[in-house]
Amino acid sequence: MKRPVKIAYAALVYLFLYLPLVVMVIYSFNASRFSMRWKGFTLQWYDHLLHNATLLQAAAHSLYIAFLAATAASLVATITALAIYRWRFTGRKTIHAALFVMMMSPDIVIGISLLVLFMALALPLGFWTLLMAHVTLCVPFVAITVHSRLHGFDPHLIEAARDLGAGEAEVWRHVVIPMTMPAVLAGWFMSFTLSLDDVIISFFTTGPTFEVLPLRIYSMVRLGLKPEVNALCAVMILITAVAVVATQSLLKERK
Repeated sequence: MKRPVKIAYAALVYLFLYLPLVVMVIYSFNASRFSMRWKGFTLQWYDHLLHNATLLQAAAHSLYIAFLAATAASLVATITALAIYRWRFTGRKTIHAALFVMMMSPDIVIGISLLVLFMALALPLGFWTLLMAHVTLCVPFVAITVHSRLHGFDPHLIEAARDLGAGEAEVWRHVVIPMTMPAVLAGWFMSFTLSLDDVIISFFTTGPTFEVLPLRIYSMVRLGLKPEVNALCAVMILITAVAVVATQSLLKERK
């Protein structure tokens, strides 16, 4: 394939993927409130965001839940991935396969199943149920990321550490954990983004006392597309882009 054809193909793919986002960001600066006609550049919708107490509270809830869910999921998933990689035990392959099943399951199925579980346990929907749901959502992604990193290890490094007199605890502290840390941090950022953007699972597992930003945006869009929503989505795209760049930087192999 010739170079101009490759460039044109790549441009069409990126255009297809990113054109809607670019249009939304552009219209977040449109002075018109009720029409799609361009009536000049303005930052007033971003200013409205800063003075919208309901939106700010929902955003704070989302950031809080995303931070806690990413941290808890990273801890649980890292231990799971290390156990699958280092030890041979009954059910090891089943646990590994179950991670892929959870990762590939539709969000609506996970959301409804968690709702049924919480109702069976008589748990009131709110902060704790939402946190547990988001941890459940994020654990498979972090575990697979960390496990993939572990598979890239040179096992001779562990043997060399033992030959030099390192015990099991020292091998973990000075070899295994430092080498897995980039994948753990990348998994944390990935989980943070997943939790921050989630709508479907949050819809089924939170209550009226704890509203998160994606659900707030969804309720606003149902009443009509407002320029504040465009501005808010533009901010979320920026946060997501920063998280993705950080994830890719951490996953990049050190030469």
